[in-house]
Amino acid sequence: MRPRILVDADACPVKEEIYKVAFRHEIPVVVVSNQHLRVPAHPLLSRQVVSDAFDAADDWIAEQSAPGAIVITADILLADRALKAGARVLAPTGKPFTTSSIGGAIATRAIMADLRAGGDQLGGPAPFAKTDRSRFLQALDQAVVAAKRGL
Repeated sequence: MRPRILVDADACPVKEEIYKVAFRHEIPVVVVSNQHLRVPAHPLLSRQVVSDAFDAADDWIAEQSAPGAIVITADILLADRALKAGARVLAPTGKPFTTSSIGGAIATRAIMADLRAGGDQLGGPAPFAKTDRSRFLQALDQAVVAAKRGL
């Protein structure tokens, strides 16, 4: 299957970086969102607007995930579904989700949800930094090269 990038786009901070890598490697990108987002006019880029139902974008991306697909998401449960379908998965920080790391990420997510439900004030994720953007560019480039080689 020809590689392509599926983007969980509603809150994705690295769309421009995704486009840059896609253009360089001539790989198609599908930008998936619950609302109409601006996507540059380019033959490699397409937009998929799904309903505003809970997890509609995640469901669409999971259904389209397969070997050769590269999914960009910060959603741990979507990452798990995409990995199970054979896709490669990257967080917007450049951190890869893998079959060996996803279990720990899901467990951590569940613990944090329990703590928040108990009233603990935990703070959110660290602010998105230039180093995250740079790490993401490098990780996506590596993932695209590996997908094109069928590794």
